[in-house]
Amino acid sequence: MRRVDIGRILVALVAAGGCSGDVAPQGGAVDLVIRNGRILDGGGNPWFRGDVAVDGGVIVAVGRLSDGVEAVREIDAQDRIVAPGFIDMMGQSSLVLVTDPPSAQSKLRQGITTYLSGEGGSPFPRSVDDDPVEIGSEAVTWSSYEEYFQALDRVGIPLNVAHNVGLGQVRAVVVGEEDVEPTPEQMNRMRDLVRAGMEDGAVGVSTALIYPPGNYASETELTELARVASEYGGVYFTHMRNESAGVLNAIGEAIRIGAGAGVPVHIYHLKAAGEENWPLMRRALALIDSARVAGMDVTADIYPYVRNGIGLGSFLHPKHYASGEASFLARLGDAALRSRLREEVEGTGDWENWYRHVGSDWGNVLIVGAPDDVAEEVVGRSLAEVARAAGVDPWSLFFDLVRGGGVSVTPRSMNEEQKWEALAAPWVMIDTDASPINPASTRSAHPRAFGAFPRVIAKYVREDGVITLEEAVRRMTSLAANRLGLADRGRIAPGMAADLVVFDPDRLADRATFERPLEYAEGVDFLVVNGSLVIDDGRMTPNQPGRLLRRQHAPIARPSS
Repeated sequence: MRRVDIGRILVALVAAGGCSGDVAPQGGAVDLVIRNGRILDGGGNPWFRGDVAVDGGVIVAVGRLSDGVEAVREIDAQDRIVAPGFIDMMGQSSLVLVTDPPSAQSKLRQGITTYLSGEGGSPFPRSVDDDPVEIGSEAVTWSSYEEYFQALDRVGIPLNVAHNVGLGQVRAVVVGEEDVEPTPEQMNRMRDLVRAGMEDGAVGVSTALIYPPGNYASETELTELARVASEYGGVYFTHMRNESAGVLNAIGEAIRIGAGAGVPVHIYHLKAAGEENWPLMRRALALIDSARVAGMDVTADIYPYVRNGIGLGSFLHPKHYASGEASFLARLGDAALRSRLREEVEGTGDWENWYRHVGSDWGNVLIVGAPDDVAEEVVGRSLAEVARAAGVDPWSLFFDLVRGGGVSVTPRSMNEEQKWEALAAPWVMIDTDASPINPASTRSAHPRAFGAFPRVIAKYVREDGVITLEEAVRRMTSLAANRLGLADRGRIAPGMAADLVVFDPDRLADRATFERPLEYAEGVDFLVVNGSLVIDDGRMTPNQPGRLLRRQHAPIARPSS
């Protein structure tokens, strides 16, 4: 790759009057020029007409480029939007990019060039008992993030990925899946694993506190582990302990962990689930605002859908998994146990009770994923519909599906008003909360996997008018880059990494629905990752220019005295 003299380019920019005059990069042809675009720089500023020059994977000039500028490839944007590539704040698995490469299209066709992998789980640490994984043509195992990153680099990936250290994964490896307090020796081992992940470039630690074994971790335990991340400028990312009636208490816990550990806090997919809890969204946003006014760095993200996505087993109280999931599911065939569990679900409101959140109506619970041994007709229908078609009681069907494991559902638990309220907060970003998905390899999914980012623009910008296009792009780019500590991403300016998306703002749209969820978004005409085209005039290319991004912990350069 050709070395780029950024200093020389900046001198040329200054001589040309910045972005207002004709800019002529010096030193021969550049790799790529995008001309005649409406540039949204990612900072929330109004668009301006101009051109973007890219060389060596870096943006080297922005403005009105002179006609004499030569490029290996030139694209006429034809007055379409040219923006920084979108950043998905919670994109789940990175391993699937190399075990099922076509899956990347589900993100790329949304304009996503970077995503944050993981939630409570993460590729590191691994258990010594884990089997090798087929990556490319080799069976691979790894004992560090650096080894994992090297394995993905050998195969190549088409977009950038940053990683967390999942504290649920750390707990599972060190303590196990049971609800027990870690010993001092186990706490030290967990600290060591977090430190190792951060040393290798993780952007922070993350939790999923409604899922075993992460939900067994105490606030003290989480604070201690987040304190390790603070040594490296990391962030505490969290799927909170409650997203419904207890959402305010859960936010309070997250803020206390951040304050106690000395780290910023980011809340995944902020919501107030359950109709009786919808008014809490405004109070939740106000609580975070007040923390920010007091000096606590707290941010959040949302996905633009009123149905969430969880495992069907989450409809049961997490305490029942305290001895391990396998042990509990093995007993779930017992009729007396089922009767007690049903009574608890129908009558208890002191936990994240998703049955109550959907109005105690199995018709509001759509099945979107199931193991291969479950009939294909089950997927894409509500649990109530499947029970009627099979002539069985919906509760019997529910317990059978939970016992079999691996069933994913989308409860209808939110309303549009809380999405509008969240988008009014300037610190709210966007996520898909979904792994890359190959339609040829799965039967169904949540449509957010294919359409979350275009949907923000199609619905909340064009249809509802809740935010401007400039503001939507800011949330998807510079705001997210700031949160992840990626100082060279998320903006269009000389010296920044060349992650760019070209789209028509009137045509960009999601096509995936809950009835037909495996539909690619439309309207991304060109997508550039690290200076290389991965979508060229609407068509995928074979290029694999993605990188495993590390949080930048560069030492401060101080002038000599």
